[in-house]
Amino acid sequence: MAKDSLSVTDNRTGKQYEIPIENGAIRGMDLRQIKVKEDDFGLMSYDPAFMNTASCKSTITFIDGDKGILRYRGYPIEQVAEKSSYLEVAYLIIYGELPNKTQLDDWKYNITHHTFVHENVKKFMDGFHYDAHPMGMFTSTMAALSTFYPEAKNIFDKESRQTQIYRLIGKVTTIAAFAYRHAMGLPYSHPDNDLSYAGNFLNMLFKMSEPKYKPNPALEKALDVLFILHADHEQNCSASAMRNVGSSHVDPYSALAGASAALYGPLHGGANEAVLRMLREIGSKDKVPAFIKEVKEGKGDKRLMGFGHRVYKNYDPRAKIIKKLADDVFEVTGRNPLLDIALELEKIALEDEYFIKRKLYPNVDFYSGLIYQAMKFPVDMFPVLFAIGRTSGWVAQWEEMLLDPEQKIARPRQLYLGHGSRQYVPLVRR
Repeated sequence: MAKDSLSVTDNRTGKQYEIPIENGAIRGMDLRQIKVKEDDFGLMSYDPAFMNTASCKSTITFIDGDKGILRYRGYPIEQVAEKSSYLEVAYLIIYGELPNKTQLDDWKYNITHHTFVHENVKKFMDGFHYDAHPMGMFTSTMAALSTFYPEAKNIFDKESRQTQIYRLIGKVTTIAAFAYRHAMGLPYSHPDNDLSYAGNFLNMLFKMSEPKYKPNPALEKALDVLFILHADHEQNCSASAMRNVGSSHVDPYSALAGASAALYGPLHGGANEAVLRMLREIGSKDKVPAFIKEVKEGKGDKRLMGFGHRVYKNYDPRAKIIKKLADDVFEVTGRNPLLDIALELEKIALEDEYFIKRKLYPNVDFYSGLIYQAMKFPVDMFPVLFAIGRTSGWVAQWEEMLLDPEQKIARPRQLYLGHGSRQYVPLVRR
C-alpha cells in the first residue's frame, strides 16, 4: 500500500530511512537523522537561491508557472484586476476575504486618514541631495518611520499591528510622491482625502497651482490596476526579505525597508527599466530581426529583457492584462513610439522556436515600463511605483510569518569549505 513517505538508502552506511511527505514536501530537519557517525551534524540540503526549498506555508498567493496562473487568496488575477480597486485587493490579501461594503468603507477611511506624515519627515527628506535616487529616499524614509512610531515594536499587540498596517499602506504613497517632488525640485503636495488611493497619489505627484487636482480617470484606473498586479507574488526576493528581517521581531517599518532594499535591485524592481533601455537600443521596428538574431547567437551582452521568469514557464498573466491596459493609457497620453518595437519583438519571439523551446514569454516588466513612461514617470520612479503596490503583499507576508507558530528567526545553514584548524602566525613571521 502506498505511503506518504520517502524511503532513502544511505549508500555510505547501507542504512535505510523513511521520511514523511507532507503537502508534496519533506522537512529539511528530517534529513538530520541521516548520519555516518553518531556525532555527525547530519545531512543537509544545498540549495543556492532557494530554487527548490519552501521556507514557509502560506495561504496568500498561488502561482502555477507552467500554466500561467496567478491567484490572490484563490481569486484569479484577471478577475480582481478587472472588478476590484487596489484597496479592496489589499484588504483581500491581508485578511483573506473580500470585504463587504461596511468593511471596505472603514478600510478606505482608515488608510486615507493615515496618508499624512509628520512634518519632521519632510525635514528628513530635505536632507537628501537633489539628485538622490527616489528609491533610496523611499527606502531610507520608510526605515526612519520606525523612530516616529516607537509603539510599532509591539508587534504581537493586534491593535497596534493594525494601526501600523493602516499607516504603512497610507503613507507609502505620500513618501513616494515626496521623493519624486524632491528629485524634481518641486514643493511637496499634500494628500487630498477626497480622492481615491491612486488619484491621491497622482495629486501628490503632479499637482501644481490648481486649487483642486482632478486626475484623468483612465490614468487613475491604469495606475490602480498596476498596483493590483504588483500587490503580491509569492516568495519572491523582497517578500522573503520582509519575512527574514521580520523574523527577528523588528518593527514593520524596518522590515519593510529591508524588503524595499531588495526591490531596489535591477534583477527585481528595476527590470522594467532594463526593458526600456533595450527598446531604445533597438531603435526601430525594422531592426528587431537583427536584434533577435544577435540574442540567439549570444553576441556581446545582448539579452532579451522582459521575457522569461523564474517561476512562469508560460505567458505571465499580468503581462496580458497590462498589454490591454496600455491601449487605454495611450489614448490619453499618445502612443509611446517604443510600443511598435515591443509588439514586433513579442511577435517574432513568440513565433521563434529558440524562444518557444526555452519557454521565454513576456513577463509583467515587458509592458509596465512603457505605461509608466507614457504617464511621465522618470525611470528612477519605476521601482518606487512597484513598492507602493507591493506594500500590501509585504504586510500580509509579514503578519502571516509572525502568527505562524512554526516560524523562528531566519538562520540558513552553510557548507563550510574553508581551512581546517590552523595555528596563528605572528606578524614578524608572515
